[in-house]
Amino acid sequence: MPLIKVRDLVKEFDGQTVLSNIQLDLNEGDVQVLMGASGSGKSTLLRCLNRLIEPTSGSIIFRDKEVLGPNVDVRELRKQIGFVFQQFALYSHLSVLDNVTLGLRKLHHLGKEEAKERALLELSHFDMTAHREKYPSQLSGGQKQRVAIARALAMDPAVLVLDEPTSALDPIMSRDVADLINRLHGEGITMICVTHDLHLARNIADTVMFLDKGIIRANDRIDHLSKDANPEIRAFFSAEDQTK
Repeated sequence: MPLIKVRDLVKEFDGQTVLSNIQLDLNEGDVQVLMGASGSGKSTLLRCLNRLIEPTSGSIIFRDKEVLGPNVDVRELRKQIGFVFQQFALYSHLSVLDNVTLGLRKLHHLGKEEAKERALLELSHFDMTAHREKYPSQLSGGQKQRVAIARALAMDPAVLVLDEPTSALDPIMSRDVADLINRLHGEGITMICVTHDLHLARNIADTVMFLDKGIIRANDRIDHLSKDANPEIRAFFSAEDQTK
């Protein structure tokens, strides 16, 4: 049984269909990669999973329970589906440590010392303990990414959702993120990742799901997609290949 099962998901904005009849299964321990051109609906799909955006229709089953409905505790759902935003979404007025402890205190209702202990433990996994008193403006892009992931994992989610995790990073930092995702995968963390970065996709998953104009067009190996019979899919992955 998939950890997350999406069926017939539709999202419309002002009468325009952004997602159309999405079907997706995410099994425990998997890394699922979503790719597609800008505006294809990738980030919208991610945000529907933990109801940062409300779908127009369809079904999202998480741990055998429907999560689209008026009686669902959305705060509890978001504890279980941790989100790492494209621009990190760190609070600029809070230190690294306070960014990580905030959710633990407000959502998990941990005491100050217990939250600090858990946050420092998570930061240590990302070699960020020495930066705990710094503010986001004092960090590199790669360091901000590590803090954002540490903050999400400190909440002990069932799924880690990553939206364009390398978009603000240089190639060296991007490789570091790929190594980090692979390490988390090795530790059994379930992840779903949206990316434009073909190098990242190749490094973290055997297959990718291709989203085009709100429709899942393919779910296959990257090398197969660059030779796909569909000219739009072939053009997308061939263009990406030329950047290698």
